[in-house]
Order: sequence, then C-alpha cells, then structure tokens
Amino acid sequence: MSEAKKMTSSRRHHLKSLMLQIAAGWLEQEAKDIAAAREAHINELCPAPDMSADQAALMEICKKIYAQIDTIDDARYDVEAKVQKTDKEIEDLRLKVVELAGVKKPALKKVRMSADAMLQALLGGKHKVTMDLRSNLKQVKKEVKEENTEAVGDWRKNIEDKADRKKMFETS
Repeated sequence: MSEAKKMTSSRRHHLKSLMLQIAAGWLEQEAKDIAAAREAHINELCPAPDMSADQAALMEICKKIYAQIDTIDDARYDVEAKVQKTDKEIEDLRLKVVELAGVKKPALKKVRMSADAMLQALLGGKHKVTMDLRSNLKQVKKEVKEENTEAVGDWRKNIEDKADRKKMFETS
C-alpha cells in the first residue's frame, strides 16, 4: 500500500472552490480586456465626428459615413457568400467521405416472433389484428389419376424391343 495520505473531502472542496474563484477572476479580466480592445478598435476606425461645423459640413460627414457603411456591407456580403460556399463544399466533401467509406450495416439479429406479434408491435397494443395465414390459403383437393394398364402392356416385350435397337447400333 502507498504511504501517501489521502486528501480529506473538506480540503479537496476548499481547493476546488479556490480554483473556481481564480478561474472566474480570469474570465472577468478576459471579458474586460476584450471589451477594451473592441472599444479601442472602434475608436481607431471610427473617430467621433466634429459636430461644431455648419449644416453643410455635417451633411458631408453623413454622406461619408453612409459611403463607408455601404462599402462595409458589400465586404460583409462577399465574406458571407464565401463562407456559405466553403460550408457547402465542406458538406459535399463530408458526404463523399461517407460514400467512399460506405455505411456499415450492423449484423441482423434473429428474432423469433409470430406474425400476430409483429403486427401488434407495428400497429401498437390497441389494434387487435390476427393474421392466420393458413386460413387464407386455397383448399386444393388431390385427384387420384388412374393409370392405364392396358397401354403399358407387358414389360418384357418392351425390354426385348430395346435390346433389338441396341444390337442395331452395335452392328453398324
């Protein structure tokens, strides 16, 4: 047996809670960093407009902003179309991989079940369907054929005729 002492559950619980607190602090700091980076990026690309100018200058600023919005929307549309195209290509390649690999069919298990039990399983318990397959079969009566004994004749005579034919082939 090992000489190392096992950690008590209270100590383990305390360490786990400390780890979770540290991880939560890291997540909060990471969220703050992301928000600050986003704010800096927005301030860099879109500085605050100067509102101290007259109306004509403000109209010009609005036109520039709308022109930038149009170019950004065009770029966003192009990127979305490219992403959709690549997603479709990826899906097509996945389907090709599945087709090439082939679908492995599981081995079928032999199930012993009567026709009535199968129908009840398929249709549910509320349907009472009985399927007596033998009752649906046609009844066929066997007819006894009477053989014509006169037409057959004597079997010895037939054998002698065949022996004569055999001699014909041997001599020729």
